[in-house]
Amino acid sequence: MTRSNTGSVLASIDGVGPLLLTGAAIVTVDPAVPDLPAGDVFIEGGRIVAVGADLRSDPEHADRLRTATAVDLRGRILAPGFVDTHRHAWQSQFRRSMPDVGDLASYVGTTLGEIAPAYTPQDMLIGTRLAALAALDCGITTMLDFSHNSRSAAHTDAAIEALVASGIRGVHASMAPHFGSWDEQWPADLARIVADRNGMAGGRLTVRMGMLADGAIGGERIAYGVEPAALARDLGIGVSIDAVFGGSSSAVILDWERQGILGPSVELIHATGLTGDAWRAIGDTGASVSLAPTSDSQIGLETAVPAIDEALAVGVRPGLSIDVEVALAGDMITQMRVLLAIQRMRAVEDGARTGRPAGPRITTHDVLEFATHAGARTVGLGDETGSITPGKRADLIIVDAESIATMPRNDAIGTLVLGAGTREIEGVLVDGIARKWAGELVGVDVDRLREQVIASRAAIEGRLRG
Repeated sequence: MTRSNTGSVLASIDGVGPLLLTGAAIVTVDPAVPDLPAGDVFIEGGRIVAVGADLRSDPEHADRLRTATAVDLRGRILAPGFVDTHRHAWQSQFRRSMPDVGDLASYVGTTLGEIAPAYTPQDMLIGTRLAALAALDCGITTMLDFSHNSRSAAHTDAAIEALVASGIRGVHASMAPHFGSWDEQWPADLARIVADRNGMAGGRLTVRMGMLADGAIGGERIAYGVEPAALARDLGIGVSIDAVFGGSSSAVILDWERQGILGPSVELIHATGLTGDAWRAIGDTGASVSLAPTSDSQIGLETAVPAIDEALAVGVRPGLSIDVEVALAGDMITQMRVLLAIQRMRAVEDGARTGRPAGPRITTHDVLEFATHAGARTVGLGDETGSITPGKRADLIIVDAESIATMPRNDAIGTLVLGAGTREIEGVLVDGIARKWAGELVGVDVDRLREQVIASRAAIEGRLRG
């Protein structure tokens, strides 16, 4: 994979014709498909057809591979794309505008109370587009956009349009705004969104319902309960519930269990500071969990400790998420590293405090699974993406294992989690279509995007000044 052959190869990576990625170290994140120190992945029609050490010598695939575009990936690592299970993409014009935010109330008051009401549909489109393209650039092939600024149908449509146009596997979780004036079209508008948008872009766009755990922030209209659960069930969509933490969330989780509205189609986001009974209910019902390692610890949500040990204790393999770029890093590698360090620190500290040996410590393989396969399950896409498995969509990343930061490659998973950065992510495929190649986003005018982002931010600030 070199810049000299970028044009000719790139034209053939269209998600349709046969494609052979050959020579890379392959990390599958599928226990049924062994990792390979060097091997092949055969892609056709946007799906993974086969994984093996030398597929061109395999009689089952040899004939079809004679016409395939072959890409030599020696010196690279081929892995599943990352899955971001929760991000508020519309806010991207204000990235790192409050890097030292001290608590949830400060974030809510500034971003949701002041800035959000000043957004137009065009601002929604630009912010969401920036977030989606930046996610692709750092190897995130699936992103759940928790779009909680749906002030009108036009705002919603703009956010969805941005996801689709970016080429990312987008999950649009639609929710009403917390504060300010709006058209009050939600949740009735969900039926239109599902009918018109769910499954568009060749299946890359999925719609979910966004809710909060209770009415403490924004009122009861956006708190999950029996009526929203019934609507989601009737529409055939999942539910993503944000701000799940503390005693109040623990109580409602038990209520949801009794009401029969907690289950595999429900994603619980954050899950910090929950009681043992609440965790028991989560494990028993099969609800999924999205951890936000930097958000929980940096902003200080409830206990400020990502609930990885609590999740694993009840059999939940959580997904990972970015949350809010107004205060946090926007890449998945940071989330993996922070979670790995915090959990292992906790295990050793607990042992030192109690005088017992350190408890179980998670591994680099664990956090890579959380960032890929477990994340896909968390947002309801476990059968479609998240691992290099024949039959799944070809959502993949190509990572340089010979850069100054990664060479020499001694352990592929260790290199992915602890060595690589966005610069090392040379290629990103979604549905077998190249969205980043030779280190550059494909078909994106970054200079023009920068102009749009800066102009949008200025317009929003102008409305805030009145």
